Amino acid sequence: MHDEFPDDDNGDVLRRIKAGGDDFDKPRDIDFTVVFETNEAAEQFAAQFRELGHKVSVNQSGCVADLPWDVRVVKFMRPSHEGISEFEETLEFSAAPLGGRNDGWGCIRQSVKH
Repeated sequence: MHDEFPDDDNGDVLRRIKAGGDDFDKPRDIDFTVVFETNEAAEQFAAQFRELGHKVSVNQSGCVADLPWDVRVVKFMRPSHEGISEFEETLEFSAAPLGGRNDGWGCIRQSVKH
């Protein structure tokens, strides 16, 4: 059944949301979360993506104990393995020098109309 998407974390998520009836042809906001140890690092990272025109928010959630600062970067796109993976690589490239790392992504399902 692992035909359409690669057998990795992003592929697993995409398979689940497609099985739930999502219409992947419909672009939507996809929220990417990147976590940091300090507010300063999170804000420095956030500023880079605000300058690129993305909606960005910074919160202290503590979901990851040693990296309590979450930066949510929103990208309007169609959900695709290639697109999501490429944007995660871009985020990781900018986050790593600041001690940050990716912590997942999510979006609101767009139903297929019958």
